[in-house]
Amino acid sequence: MGWVLVALAALLWGAIGPVTIVVVAALLLIPRVRNRVPRPRFSWRGAGIGVLVASVATAVLVALPDGLLPVPGNGGLLVTPGYDGRQVSAKPLDVDEPSQHPWLADSQTDRPGPLGDDPETDTAWYGLESCRSMQFASNGRLVAICHDRRGPQLHVLDADSMRPLATKRLPGTAATDDAVRADACSGARFYLDNGDRAVLATTDGRIQAIGTADADGQPDLTVDQTWNLVKLIGKDDCLVRAMADWSGRIWWVSYQGRVGMLDTVAGGAKVLDLEEQITQPFSVDESGVFVTTDHALYRVVVDERGEAKVSWRTAYDRGVEVKSGQITQGTGSGPALVDDNLVAIADNAEPRMHVAFHDRSTGAEVCKSAVFDGGESATETSLVSVGSGVIVTNDHDRRSVASTLMGFTPTGGVARVDHQEAKCRVVWSHPVAAVSTRPVVSWATGLVYAMTKRPSAWGVSAWYLTALDVRDGEHAFSVRTGTGVLHTPRLSFVALGPDGAAYVGHRSGLVRVRDAERAKT
Repeated sequence: MGWVLVALAALLWGAIGPVTIVVVAALLLIPRVRNRVPRPRFSWRGAGIGVLVASVATAVLVALPDGLLPVPGNGGLLVTPGYDGRQVSAKPLDVDEPSQHPWLADSQTDRPGPLGDDPETDTAWYGLESCRSMQFASNGRLVAICHDRRGPQLHVLDADSMRPLATKRLPGTAATDDAVRADACSGARFYLDNGDRAVLATTDGRIQAIGTADADGQPDLTVDQTWNLVKLIGKDDCLVRAMADWSGRIWWVSYQGRVGMLDTVAGGAKVLDLEEQITQPFSVDESGVFVTTDHALYRVVVDERGEAKVSWRTAYDRGVEVKSGQITQGTGSGPALVDDNLVAIADNAEPRMHVAFHDRSTGAEVCKSAVFDGGESATETSLVSVGSGVIVTNDHDRRSVASTLMGFTPTGGVARVDHQEAKCRVVWSHPVAAVSTRPVVSWATGLVYAMTKRPSAWGVSAWYLTALDVRDGEHAFSVRTGTGVLHTPRLSFVALGPDGAAYVGHRSGLVRVRDAERAKT
């Protein structure tokens, strides 16, 4: 009888999730049911068997290769929709695609994404290793940085199985009581250069260029070049991000406001101090580098002597305090490059934040528009360019993983803001909650893909890959990727693969969504 009840409870958990606890507790209040439940009796033999089973299960999970097992769910499959929406047709954006950066791997804007054709979801479990940033190499392999308790690891992954082909342990997480610094300098950000090298800023003050394949094209992670910047930034500072410019120089920014560049051709390094905190990624175009600090937007260029200098500085509305959903006061986003020689950022204004467009040459504000509801708008997620405008997500009320437990969902919202003839307007706004994930726009399908969450009265935390029409914000489809805390994204982003699949990192590994027809090929 006892095993039967356990089996029934397990089935009930899979169907309705955490509410099972309430149902079982209510049933045990009925004397007739409670009396039929056998009383547990302690025995050393039983305890020994339990310990042995637990030890074997733990050993098997540790010994198995990363990504071999799917990510465990938390039930509630019957009370949360597995798929919502319809299959759509690709409607490519009729705009000029961004120019391909000559020193970076191919952009993913021209890649197709899922169209909702009977989509399939696959996951790969890496234990307690959370994955944040990922890019595809020219050979179709997925390169990703994931974090465990010791710090970041660089992986080369097979895109089909999502299992690691090569892994390299990076410098560990630095000890600090500053939560903002720990997040900004986590070593989670990298880019792939035009030789498929992963170029990243490490937690110990270096920039490393790491090859992702050997001479025969086999997966291999070998440090090709290293630049030690500790003397330039000091031991009390740390690196936030590195990025190549259009001349091949590698630029970097530090937490305490230093901006520098490495001349990889002629040699040497230059640095200037903005004396303001930097936590966000920066952007580059053909003529300069755009950086947001906690007070202003900057354009930094190389002068005729080869020195880095500030071309202009434009302050923005940084608000009066840290908003719910943010970890620091100041800009809500890094800069995004858009058409007509403009750069866009999200500020921290009250009661509603703004998306502001600035002239790249002068820094002058061209226009700005408030987004989301008053008193419920904040973001620390990067903007996504769509040519004439940007996609912005609302992180308000995203305090921690606890804000998404037991069916709770932050305020949320996704919007598109465009500029036209020196005027800004909100093209559309959708209430879907895209939590802690940077969306991606497929210019080939005309869809924006985001990782989203829905509130649940059943207490089920269900996660979805959601596709919206980038033109009007109309919901195309949502496909459930999993339930429970292990499926929670952690400051990650959606990446589109060459095969038309969408990949997202989360707290315990990776998830992939692809159309059924593509899954068969």
